[in-house]
Amino acid sequence: MGIMQHRRSIGRTIRCAVYLFLLLLPLLAVPRAQAQAEGPIYQIVLDGVISRHTVAYVRRAIQSAEAAQANALIIQVQSEGAVLRDLRGLAADVAQAQVPVVVYIAPEGTVSGAAGAWLLSAAHLAAMAPNTSFGVANPLAEPISNVSDQVRERFLDEVATQIATWNRERGRNEAWAERATREGVVFNNAQAAALNPPAVDLVVRDQADLLTSLEGRSVTLADGSQIILRTLGRSSQPLDPNLWESILLTLANPTIAFLLLVMAGIAIYAEFATPTLGVLAGIGTVLFIASMIGLLALPINWLSLIGLMLAFGFVAADLFTPSHGAFTVVGLITLVLSAFTLFDSAQAPGVTVAFWAIMLVALFIAVFAALGLYLVLRVRSQPVATGQEGLIGRLAEVRKRLAPEGMVFVEGALWRAVCEEGEAEVGEYVRVTAVYELRLTVRRVESPDAMK
Repeated sequence: MGIMQHRRSIGRTIRCAVYLFLLLLPLLAVPRAQAQAEGPIYQIVLDGVISRHTVAYVRRAIQSAEAAQANALIIQVQSEGAVLRDLRGLAADVAQAQVPVVVYIAPEGTVSGAAGAWLLSAAHLAAMAPNTSFGVANPLAEPISNVSDQVRERFLDEVATQIATWNRERGRNEAWAERATREGVVFNNAQAAALNPPAVDLVVRDQADLLTSLEGRSVTLADGSQIILRTLGRSSQPLDPNLWESILLTLANPTIAFLLLVMAGIAIYAEFATPTLGVLAGIGTVLFIASMIGLLALPINWLSLIGLMLAFGFVAADLFTPSHGAFTVVGLITLVLSAFTLFDSAQAPGVTVAFWAIMLVALFIAVFAALGLYLVLRVRSQPVATGQEGLIGRLAEVRKRLAPEGMVFVEGALWRAVCEEGEAEVGEYVRVTAVYELRLTVRRVESPDAMK
């Protein structure tokens, strides 16, 4: 009897284990899912040129979001220029992030260029505002150095495959990746949404609409885990750059880097023109270092940078050589052409010095050079005011009768003088007309008006 009860007890235990296994089987058959309703929603804004400094900022933001187990990280892209070598690494970081990353091209009117094409592809969820676009008319990738055609083709194949893979894994259109990599394409939000399947997940008006539309969406991360977004009725928390990151991001702006370089040249030139015990030279050095920090984060055309230096040299030379403005004209032409071609457009599409900044600098230098040339010519046209030649035209008092030779008093000293016409008595005034071997030639002053 005891044996039968023991057998029935074992049977019940086995049946309970089977039932428990059957209950858990649906959970074991699907990827791990996490509904992180309590996790924060972070947001960063990419404004300006995307360079190596931007990459460092975004990496820190992703690490912060991962450490806080954020429900999502929203990257709002409103940048129009990017360095391709840095952008590619940034896109890989976004794709491998251990938190859902939502890339949102906004606000309306944003032309996100290459940055939009890369980051939308890598994002777990891609969104655009109305009247925005992504992509450029140039290839989305270009080898940094001169390579053979075979190596270039292999590189472009790799890039096209990567962009297509990211989009395919996210269920988005991948057909445009090949053409964008080799030739370049530009899609606005309507065109991207009209593709089959669409190239973006959402087209929303603003941040509030974005958070509402993200509610309940499931995101699969690189490790295979799934996260369900809980964004309804919530707001995002900004992850602003720290002070050092803000400085670096500002210096990497091509227009600011150009202006700092020009101001450095002006300060150093002013130190040589009017020595200030090194104050202006120190300021110029600091400005030059700051400009180099920004310029070295961007792909520079070194010939154009040398052209800028030559332009400053031409303008400065015009103040010391009688070219009557010819050097200044050559310098201004060199400056404008060098500024327009300062950055490699193939490696950094959309990265240029602002037109207004180039024209402002050219106008300032032209006015500065014209003023300097005017002052130089004015000084040259004035009579000599020092030394013996400075006595010519001055009034002198006769101290010893001129018959025709005698002594006159002028500029606090007695001089031997010879009167050109007739004689002059003591106390009369004469005007100096020439100086020869410490002897003055003078002429009598006939009327009181001539003494003025």
